[in-house]
Amino acid sequence: QVQLVESGGGLVQPGGSLRLSCAASGSISRINAMGWYRRAPGKERELVASITSTGSTNYADSVKGRFTISRDNAKNTVYLQMNTLKPEDTAVYYCHAEGRVVYRPFDSWGQGTQVTVSS
Repeated sequence: QVQLVESGGGLVQPGGSLRLSCAASGSISRINAMGWYRRAPGKERELVASITSTGSTNYADSVKGRFTISRDNAKNTVYLQMNTLKPEDTAVYYCHAEGRVVYRPFDSWGQGTQVTVSS
């Protein structure tokens, strides 16, 4: 079983910044893609950003130029630097990772961390 533990959410004013972290633990052989999703009130969950094991990234159009995803493979950790935050970024942010543990693949989600952008 692979566990993902997120941290870094909170309340921030519009235009501010936050950095989310997500650490994976367990009998991990390999992590392929890691990413961040979010679910705003009344909306479906959406991809925010993802990153492969080789560092290729993908972003939702709504966050391009404002958010940066990165990962530390040695620490099995993924980060999301969020700048110039807007009220519409308010959501629960979920970390996701997929890869392999011994003998089988895994696909895991974090518990979610609340990000609120408000004055």
